[in-house]
Amino acid sequence: MAETAPSLAGQYLLPKILEALKMLRDLPKEVANITEELESFQDFINDADQVAEAEEDDGRRDRIKKRVMRLREAAFRMEDIIDEFSIHEENNPHDPRCEALLCEAVEFIKTRILQLQIAYKIQDVKSLVCAERDGFQKQFPLPTKPSGSRGNQNVTWHKLRMDPLFIEQDEVVGFESPRRTLKNWLIEGREERTVISVVGLAGVGKTTLAKQVFDNVHNNFECHALITVSQSYTVEGLLRDMLHQLCKENMENLPADVSTMDRRSLLEEVRKQLHNKRYVVMFDDVWNEKFWDDVEYAVIDDKNKSRILITSRDEKVADFCKRSSFTEVHKLEEPLSEEECFRLFCNKAFKYGSDGRCPEELKDISLEIVRKCKGLPLAIVAIGGLLSQKDFCADEWVLFSQNLSLELKRNSALNSVARILSLSYYDLPYNLRSCLLYFGMYPKGYEVKSDRLIRQWIAEGFVKYEGGKTLEEVAQQYLSELIHRNLVQVSLFTIDGKVKRCRVHFSLRDMILGKIKDRWFCRYIDEHDQSMLNGSIRRLTIKTGFNNLIGRSIERSHIRSILIVTEKGLSEHFINSIPEKYMLLKVLDFEDARLYHVPENLGNLIHLKYLSFKNTRVQSVPKSIGELQNLETLDVRQTRVFEMPKEINKLRKLHHLLANYISSIQLKDSLGGMTSLKKIPSLIMDDDGGVIRELGKLKQLRGLSITHVKGEHGNALCSSINEMRLLEKLHVDTIDKKEVIDLHFMSPSSALRKLCLNGKLTKLPNWIPQLQNLVKLSLMCSNLTYDPLESLKDLQSLLFLSISHRAFEGETLHFQEGWFLRLKILELKYLYNLNSIIIDRGSLFSLKNLQLSEIPQLKAVPYGILHLHRLEVLDIWLMPTEFEHSIARNGGKEHWIIQHVPRVRIISRVGAEILEELYKTAFETMKRPTFEIKEISKFFTQRLDPELSAKMNS
Repeated sequence: MAETAPSLAGQYLLPKILEALKMLRDLPKEVANITEELESFQDFINDADQVAEAEEDDGRRDRIKKRVMRLREAAFRMEDIIDEFSIHEENNPHDPRCEALLCEAVEFIKTRILQLQIAYKIQDVKSLVCAERDGFQKQFPLPTKPSGSRGNQNVTWHKLRMDPLFIEQDEVVGFESPRRTLKNWLIEGREERTVISVVGLAGVGKTTLAKQVFDNVHNNFECHALITVSQSYTVEGLLRDMLHQLCKENMENLPADVSTMDRRSLLEEVRKQLHNKRYVVMFDDVWNEKFWDDVEYAVIDDKNKSRILITSRDEKVADFCKRSSFTEVHKLEEPLSEEECFRLFCNKAFKYGSDGRCPEELKDISLEIVRKCKGLPLAIVAIGGLLSQKDFCADEWVLFSQNLSLELKRNSALNSVARILSLSYYDLPYNLRSCLLYFGMYPKGYEVKSDRLIRQWIAEGFVKYEGGKTLEEVAQQYLSELIHRNLVQVSLFTIDGKVKRCRVHFSLRDMILGKIKDRWFCRYIDEHDQSMLNGSIRRLTIKTGFNNLIGRSIERSHIRSILIVTEKGLSEHFINSIPEKYMLLKVLDFEDARLYHVPENLGNLIHLKYLSFKNTRVQSVPKSIGELQNLETLDVRQTRVFEMPKEINKLRKLHHLLANYISSIQLKDSLGGMTSLKKIPSLIMDDDGGVIRELGKLKQLRGLSITHVKGEHGNALCSSINEMRLLEKLHVDTIDKKEVIDLHFMSPSSALRKLCLNGKLTKLPNWIPQLQNLVKLSLMCSNLTYDPLESLKDLQSLLFLSISHRAFEGETLHFQEGWFLRLKILELKYLYNLNSIIIDRGSLFSLKNLQLSEIPQLKAVPYGILHLHRLEVLDIWLMPTEFEHSIARNGGKEHWIIQHVPRVRIISRVGAEILEELYKTAFETMKRPTFEIKEISKFFTQRLDPELSAKMNS
C-alpha cells in the first residue's frame, strides 16, 4: 500500500500538473491569440450588424439582432479576459519556468491560481466564439459583400435619397444666401477649372441646394452632366454615365464598343467630349476622399471657367481636390429657420389635401412637430410626407407628436431617415464607431469638452497607438475625423482654432441612442427610465437622483463606465457600493454631481483609468487612491480638495493631475517619481522650494502652473523648466508682487504655446521673443519701465496678449505699422501710468477683441481704433469718467471713432461693485471657496450685454 499513493500521483496527478504548467507557460501567447481573434470577431459582428440593418422583414430582423447580441456578449467575455490578464500580469509578472520537483511545481501553481483560471476561461471563450460564429453563419449566412450598401435598401429609402434630385424649383425652401454664393462661384471667378464642394450632415439639404443651383446655371455652360456617386461605385461606371449624358446633350452617337471599353479608353472619350468646351459636372453624394483621383484626368482643364460641383458628408473629399485643382468649399451647417421649416413641412403635409395651407386647428401641433426636427430637412420631409396620408385630426396628430421617437423607429417610412443617417456610422472604421457612440453617454444637447472626451476615449481603450504619436494625438485625429465627416459639431474653438467643446446633432443622437441600446454599449437612466437592467451592459449614465434603481441584474454585469450627470443628491449607500459592486470600472465621472464624500475603499477599483470629482462638494481624497495603479486622469478641479495624500506618489501611470491649487508639502519629496505626468495643477510652493527640484524629473510635462514662487527660487526653477522639452503651457506666479523673479537663465521648449508671468521682472527675458509657437502671452505685475512691444512684435504666432496689473509702468504704448498682424485679442488692464495708446494704420490687422480696463490716466479713446476694421468687441471697464463721456452714444464727441465696432460693452466702477457684491453674497451663502467667487464674478462681468451695463450704470 505504501507504493500505491506515489503510483496514483504519477498516474493521475502528474499529468494534470504538467498540463497546468503548460497552460501557464503558454498563457501570454493564448492572450495574444484571442486579442487578435477579437479584432477579427468584431469585424464579423459588424458585418452581421449590417445584415440586420438592411433586413426588411421585421420578424427576421429581430431574430438576427438577437443572434448578433449573442455574438457581442461573447466578444465582451473576450475583452474581460484580456483586461483581467493585463492586471494580474502587472501584479505578478509571468514566470515560465518548470519546476523540477513535484512539490515545487504544486507550490508554483498555487501562486498562479488566478492566471490558471484565466487560461481555462480562454479555452471556454474560444469554444463559445467558434460556436456562436458557426451558429450565426448557419442560420443567417453572411453574403460575400455585407448587405448594408445602397443596392439593398427598400423603395422608401431610395425615394428619400432621390427626391432632392427631382424636386421642383418652387418647392425648395430656404438656402437663399448659400444659393447666391454657389451661383457666383460657378459662373464668375477664375479661368481655371474649379472644384466647388457642398459639405454637411446627412439630411441637411446638400443635394437639394446643389441641384437647384446646378439647374439654374447649367445653361451658362456649353455642356453639363449630373452623376450620382454614392458609397459603391466603379470608375468605369461613372465614366460611362458621363459619356452617355455628354453624347446625348451634344447629339452624338455613343462609341459602339462603350460597354467593353477599359478605364483608359473611357477617360479619353470623356476628355474628347469636354475638350475646348466650358462645362459643369455635378457629382452627388461622394464618400471616398480619393474620388478625385478617379475622375481628375477625365475632367479636362482648358482654362475656360469649367466647374465641378460636389456634395459630400466628408470635408476630406473637398480637401483632397486641393492637390491638383482650385477649390471652394461651402459648409452647410446653419439649420433652416423655424419659419422655413414650417413652410417646408406644409409643402409636404398639406400640398394635396388643404391647398398647401395648414388648417388652423393643426397649426400649434404642426409647429411642435417641426420644432422636434431641429431644422433637419430630411426629417421634416419624411414626417410631413407621412402625415399627409393621415386624417387632419388634431387628436391623432398630438398622439403622433408625443410618440415621435417611437414612430421614427417602428414606421417604415420614417425608419428610412435613421438608415440614411446610419450609413455615415457604418462608413466609419470600427474604433471610430465606439468614439461616436460615446456621445450617447451625455444628455441631449450636451456640449462636452474635447479634453474630457479624449481622456475618456483613451481610458476606454478606443484609441490605439500609431507610429510615433501619443494616444492624445491619435485621439485628436479621431475627433477631427468625426468633425470632417460632419458627425460631430464644434460648438466652441480655442483662440488658436482647436476644438474646445463639441456635440452631436439631435438627429444623429437619436440614431446613436438606438445603436447603443442594441449593442449594450450604454444604458441611459433618467426619471423616465428606472426599469431593471438586463444583459451585459457595459456603460451606465445616471441622470436621476433615485438610487434604488440599480437592481441585482446590473450588479452581475460588467460595467466599465459610470457617468453621473444629475444635479440631484446621491445617497451614501449608492456611492459606497461602487467600489464593491463595479470593480471592472475604467471610467468613473461625477462631474457637476452633488457629491460630498468619497468611499474609503476607492482603491478596490484597480482597473480605473479615469476618475473625476470636478465641480463637486468633495473635500478630500482617501489614502486608498494610491492603489489605483492604472489611473491616468484624476480631476479634482472646482472642489475643496487642496491637499493630496502622500500615497498619490504610487500612481506611476498618472498623466493628468487636474486641480485648481494643490499644496506641494505632501509631494515635494515624491513628485519626481510620477514620471508619466503630463499635466499638474497650480502647485503652491513649499517654503524651501524643494518641489522645484522634483519638477525637473517630469520630462513628459506639457502644462505647469506654479505659485508662491520667491526670488531665491529663480535659478532652480529655470534649471527644472529647461528639462521639460515638451512643455506647452507655463504659468509662474510670485508669492509677493514685489518679489523679483529672474528667469534669464531659462531656455524653454520651442513647443511653448501659452505663457503667463505674474511677478516683478528687472527686464523682459530675452527668450520670450524667440518663442515662435507662442499663441498666448500674459504679463502681470512686471513693473517694466520701457515699452515691451518692440521686443514682442516679431512673435508671428501670437493671438492673445494681455499686459495688466502694473506690468508696464510707462506712459505710452505704441503699436506700429506691421506689428502684431495675427493678434486677435488684446487686453490692457490696471496700468496706472499709461496716458497714451497709439495704434498706427496697418498694425493689429486681425484684432477682434480689445479690452481697456482701469487705466485712470487715459482720458481719451485711442484714435487708432478707427483703423481696426475687424474689431468685433470693445470692452471699456472702470475707465475715467471723461473717457466714458467722450464715447457716449448720445453726444460723445469721439463716439464716431468706435461706431464701426458691432459690440461695445461699458462697465462703470459702480456697476462692477454692485455685481461683485451680489456674486460674493450668493456664493458665500453656498460656501464656495474665495477663488471660485472671483472667477465666477469675473465670468459674469466679462459677459455683460451693453443693455445690462446701461442699467447698472444708471
